[in-house]
Amino acid sequence: MSKIRGEMSCSTEIMENPKGLVKILAQGLRMLWNIEISTCPANNSIDNKLKLAEIRVSNNLCNIEDAEPETYGTNGFSNPEELLQWLKNNKPMEELVFSHGDYCLPNIFISNNNINGFIDLGRSGIADKYQDIALCYRSLIRNFDGTYGEKVYDGFDAAILFDELKIVPDWEKIKYYILLDELF
Repeated sequence: MSKIRGEMSCSTEIMENPKGLVKILAQGLRMLWNIEISTCPANNSIDNKLKLAEIRVSNNLCNIEDAEPETYGTNGFSNPEELLQWLKNNKPMEELVFSHGDYCLPNIFISNNNINGFIDLGRSGIADKYQDIALCYRSLIRNFDGTYGEKVYDGFDAAILFDELKIVPDWEKIKYYILLDELF
C-alpha cells in the first residue's frame, strides 16, 4: 500500500465546486464499471450480501443508532430483523458491474480535477451498479447538508449526479441499497 496523493472528495476546497465534484464522481463510477468482472473472485451480489447481512443481524452487529433517521422507528422498521426480511422480499433486478462497495466521498481521492485513487475497498467486487450510485447519492446529500462535516452548502441538489451519469434514477433501487447498507 502507498499513500494516495490528493484530497478526499469531501474536502472543503473540492466541495466548493459541487458541479465539478459530481462530474469527477461520475467519471470514477464509469471507470469502475468498465473493469472486466468475468474473473473477479469477489461476488457481492444481492443474494451474497443478504447472507452476510443475516449473519450480522443474527449476531446483533447492526448499529441502529448509526442508521439514517427514517430507517427505524415510527415510520420505519421496528428492528434489523424486520428490515432484513423486507430486503429479502423486495430484491431488485441487478445490473452487475465492478463496484467499489462503499462509494462515499471520504473514500475517493482527487488530484488535479481527476480521481487519483480509492480507499476502503473491502466491499468491492461484483455487484449491482446501484450499490455505488445509492451510496454516492446519500454521501453527497449528507456531506452537503452538514451531517458529515460542519459546513452546510445551501442550494445543492444531489440529483445532478443522475444528469452527469445520463440516467433516469431508479428510486426504488436507491432506497433498497441505502437500506441494505444499514445492516453493514
